[in-house]
Amino acid sequence: RKEMGKTPADDDDSKSALRKDDEEDAQRTTTTADVARTPTPSKKLTSHALFPFAIISLSYILFTITDGAVRMVVVLHAYSKSFTAMELAIVFTLYELMGVVTNLIAGIMGARWGIRMTLLIGLALQIGGLGMLFAWTDEWSKTKAMVYVTAAQALCGIAKDLTKLGGKTVTKLVTPDEKQNRLFVLVSGLTGLKNSFKGVGYFLGAWLLTISYETSLIVMIALIAIAFPFGFFGLQKDLGRVGKENVTLKKALTQNRNTKYLSLSRVFLFGSRDLWFEIPLPYFLRDSVGGVGWPRSAVGAMLAGYIIVYGQLQSWTPQMVLKPLKQSPPNKRVAVLWNILLVLGPLFLGACISTDVFDTNSSENHENVQIVLVVLGIALFAFLFAVNSAIHSYLVVKYAEGNKLSMSVGYYYMANAFGRLFGTILSGAIYTAFGGDDVKTGFAVCFWASSASVLLSAYFEMFLEDGEMSTTPAV
Repeated sequence: RKEMGKTPADDDDSKSALRKDDEEDAQRTTTTADVARTPTPSKKLTSHALFPFAIISLSYILFTITDGAVRMVVVLHAYSKSFTAMELAIVFTLYELMGVVTNLIAGIMGARWGIRMTLLIGLALQIGGLGMLFAWTDEWSKTKAMVYVTAAQALCGIAKDLTKLGGKTVTKLVTPDEKQNRLFVLVSGLTGLKNSFKGVGYFLGAWLLTISYETSLIVMIALIAIAFPFGFFGLQKDLGRVGKENVTLKKALTQNRNTKYLSLSRVFLFGSRDLWFEIPLPYFLRDSVGGVGWPRSAVGAMLAGYIIVYGQLQSWTPQMVLKPLKQSPPNKRVAVLWNILLVLGPLFLGACISTDVFDTNSSENHENVQIVLVVLGIALFAFLFAVNSAIHSYLVVKYAEGNKLSMSVGYYYMANAFGRLFGTILSGAIYTAFGGDDVKTGFAVCFWASSASVLLSAYFEMFLEDGEMSTTPAV
């Protein structure tokens, strides 16, 4: 023993250590067996997390119906009171401007107080905005009506973006980071469903307006009243909340490189749509002199059809479009490709409207030709725009940093609202300035401006970075 350098005490220590190792091995074996018999907690958490997803989705959809309906009610009611396109654009200015401010503040509110609070405040403000519209009477002057309705629309604008925050952030909260395809499907599905129901709201608003202005407002308030209890009783207070030390305006404005460039691209993407859709299209369809001369219900059905088809296309983009092309989940190259293809829509419509096909003296069947061309062009735009929107909605959630998810989504949709703002104001100015003597000229110029906006959107997407750099904070 002396030659080996060991003592009897050493042998005892060695035996004790071996017994300890054997016991630990037995414990590990038992633990492994227990784990194999026990369901994984992640599945329980995922199943539990789907409940708030369902609650928020239901509230979001009911709200969206009223959002589309009130837009149609205000547009058609204002047209019947001889509002020009520029005057109507001014009415919607605060609605869109409030979206710019609210999306940023909503991100901070969601991070500090949770998604439940932002959802309930949004629903309450929508009821307030709709209630204000009851006071809009025929006795008012146009100036008074513009000021008042603009204020009511401002409340609705704040409500929309507070409510939308929950719908966009909850998808990532219920999806593990490694499940990017599932995240893409969830985001596209919810966004597409929302847009389809917004189309239902467009049609509902136009149809209810044929009954009475007051009836349309009552029905919309009733829909919000249905959604309110689900949000109040069905959601936890801390859903989506982060520590207060992480929630500051500076941090909300400090986003990673990809979020910033994607947001800049989003400005021009949605600006390209609202340069012709929100005001010029319904005005052109209603105009009986140089336009199509459709009644209110037909105009509402046309806009509703676009939104519904667009929403359905967006829902099916992952499975029916990008997956067969092996572009799912999408990346920078996919985003740029589809954005460039989008320019075909406004170019086609602008070219058609600029030709003699829209000359009322050129053909006996000119009205049918006009309708077919407009529907074909809008359908093409709807398809390409739906793919682009689905890609954007996925990428912003993917690029968002986990500890500031609601702030990143709020920042991104602030850019979305700014795009709608610039598109709405510019469309009213263009349609009024160029369409004073000939509405089809004003309508065509709106599409040329839309084409330029699409190309700018694609240009800024080229600065996106895939891979590890995607969440690197911008300097």
